[in-house]
Amino acid sequence: MISIYEQALGSEFRKLHPKVQERFGFSSKDGIASIGHGVMERIWYAKWAALPLRLGQTRHIMFPRGGTAIPFSIDNYAYRDAYGRETVTWCRKFKFPEAIRSFDATMIYSEDRQKIVDYLGTKQHLAVDLEMTVRDDGGIQIRSGEQRFYEGPLGFRFPPSLTGIANVCEWYDDREQTFKISVNVTNPLIGPVFRYHGRFQARFERLDAAAFPLDIKPLREERRE
Repeated sequence: MISIYEQALGSEFRKLHPKVQERFGFSSKDGIASIGHGVMERIWYAKWAALPLRLGQTRHIMFPRGGTAIPFSIDNYAYRDAYGRETVTWCRKFKFPEAIRSFDATMIYSEDRQKIVDYLGTKQHLAVDLEMTVRDDGGIQIRSGEQRFYEGPLGFRFPPSLTGIANVCEWYDDREQTFKISVNVTNPLIGPVFRYHGRFQARFERLDAAAFPLDIKPLREERRE
């Protein structure tokens, strides 16, 4: 079984830096997790977006906090969800002086859409299409596309003007021997909403089903993609 990211990138996956291939190349059959720790050099958010970010904070979808030199962790586990889909967690925690804030997501590869679908937050209410490309330096670039909201029988697409478009870059710096990441979220009409950039080290840990942390998986899983 190949990883969901290799499914999405196809032959382009082999153009990724070897360290990036390792981080994005494992699946549930491998019985490992990628555990990262590092520092966000800067986290910033637009003051006008404080209210929607505060609402998202309750579901671990971004947050209205900013600062510099913020310690953070990023945990990636691969597993099969309740619907049998290969799934990868993106559990990020940011340690601010006054509180720890989380930004969680789970990703699958959608055969119907032929791309990665990113479920944001703890209850998978927000599903986002992702487009992935390989950078010239062997890093991976991810750009968000159509966004859909699911709650009970309700399901609808967000108009582009009401969404935040995310551009995510992750790469490995050979000179400094560290992973680096940058995230920029913008609104098509209003401009920048949320951004951060930093660096981290990642290690692989062996695990089995009994060792899988309970707080890694979402509280609710959504069948609709």
